[in-house]
Amino acid sequence: MNSVQSRSGGFPAAICLALILVCIGCQVPPEAAEKSSDDQLTEELLRQELAQRRDQAVALYVDAMMLSELNDHAEAIRKLEMATDLDPDFALAFSLKGDIFQQIQDYEKSAQAYEKATKIDPWSFRDFFNLGNVYQILKDFAKAVKAYVAACNLDPGHFEAHYKAARCFYTLQEYDQSMEYARMAKAIDPQQPGPEILLGELFESRKDHVEAINAYRRALELEGNKPEIMLPLARAYLRSGRYSAARELLAVVADMEPDNSMAHQYMGFALLRLRELPEAIESYKRAVETADQDYMAHKSLGVAYMIQFFSNRDEASKALALEQWTISLQINPDQPKLKQFLTQYR
Repeated sequence: MNSVQSRSGGFPAAICLALILVCIGCQVPPEAAEKSSDDQLTEELLRQELAQRRDQAVALYVDAMMLSELNDHAEAIRKLEMATDLDPDFALAFSLKGDIFQQIQDYEKSAQAYEKATKIDPWSFRDFFNLGNVYQILKDFAKAVKAYVAACNLDPGHFEAHYKAARCFYTLQEYDQSMEYARMAKAIDPQQPGPEILLGELFESRKDHVEAINAYRRALELEGNKPEIMLPLARAYLRSGRYSAARELLAVVADMEPDNSMAHQYMGFALLRLRELPEAIESYKRAVETADQDYMAHKSLGVAYMIQFFSNRDEASKALALEQWTISLQINPDQPKLKQFLTQYR
């Protein structure tokens, strides 16, 4: 047998192959081949349409950017709505929409836009950070902290994301997490006073007044004499029984901000503990003068007057005490202990 012939049937190999191909061709109906070709054409047309829609969306996005810079926010939003209708996965368009809504203080819509942007692009630090900002403004601290934590994970060296996460955790009374993020923020930028102030507040929540004082002092070293730092430091001094140190600090605050009612209240308490009663009464009087709707100021002034009554049995002092307590209860009736005192000493 010829070497080019098949062992079965004696047909040449080339002829056998041709027959097999003919048989295979016969097994595929012509309409199936046409359908496969039609599917390919349809897919190509869909790809072209999608590319065209995306090009149109990008053009609208560029227009929206220019309109935003010209402060034509309404038209910019309209263009972005068209862009996201054309391309629902256009993360940058949702991000810009969030920026514009945030700029015009429509925070609910801003949050919705940033939420969409972060779902499409879960690697966008900027959108998570802005989402946290918006939720923080809306006082939805649970959602804010979730966004900030995501931002921190994306950029472990970003100071503000860590500090804001710490602040939100503190507001939610999740103090351990707040401490963790405050310390991370401090490690990122040790020259920022914010984390030290927050650490002071956290240590106070743990009644660790020594560490709170140390943190506030570090903040003062970084920021200088600022009443917003000096006042909590004075409070920590009071809570730790260091009344003279508190008085010295509060005197500076009162000189810097004569209308700071809380400084006068703290000073009144320090003077009471130092047994300087007339000076304490004067401090509480200034507190009431600067914040006449502060029920605690009226209550504390009443306490000082009542202590004076016990020391000299002056009925006028007692009458003044009862008057201040009455005013305090008018401002805030939910003071059962004070109601009891008022009934007892009338």
